[in-house]
Amino acid sequence: MNELVSVIIPYYKKKKFILESLNSILFQKYNNLEILIIYDDENMSDLEFIRNISSKDPRIRIIINNNNLGAGLSRNIGIKESKGTYISFIDSDDIWHKDKISNQIDFMKKNNFTFSHTSYSIVDEKKNFLGEREARNFYKVDDLIKSCDIGLSTVMIKKSTIGNKLFPNLKTKEDFVLWLSFLKEGFTINALTENLTYWRKTSDSL
Repeated sequence: MNELVSVIIPYYKKKKFILESLNSILFQKYNNLEILIIYDDENMSDLEFIRNISSKDPRIRIIINNNNLGAGLSRNIGIKESKGTYISFIDSDDIWHKDKISNQIDFMKKNNFTFSHTSYSIVDEKKNFLGEREARNFYKVDDLIKSCDIGLSTVMIKKSTIGNKLFPNLKTKEDFVLWLSFLKEGFTINALTENLTYWRKTSDSL
């Protein structure tokens, strides 16, 4: 039986891109998913739009923050609310290839890995290709400290591995700090070198 994968998406003012991002999740080959959208905008003007999209698939659940908490703390809420054996993260302007989840979960299960990331392409707002990053294995803090080449939207972690570790309350690089804490505790971050994600670089990218 396919384990449930929880997909966590913080949402803040990405109306232009969220539909494409969400469709890339909904049309995954691997379909035993729950999708948690953490609505993190005190301005509720996009909420009806998000609700209309979400009503088309019962796997989607919207969690509304009372205040703007930022992406890291919103992801923490998603982690706490998630029911999946595995957790995947995606930002609301990034895009997955349709076999992203199926290939990554196979890779992890075959090798008994608990934390993995994949290679990814960098694209602009119009999806023009800007470059790519090839995933590599990280074994210790020194391997990662000089540059965080882990694309957040490529990461999949076994929920039991996360435990009490959470994203810190930082405006940016909160994921980098969390990944370093995994390495500090002796975990390996394993690389699937297949390119399975488009990371979108926008004018307001942090």
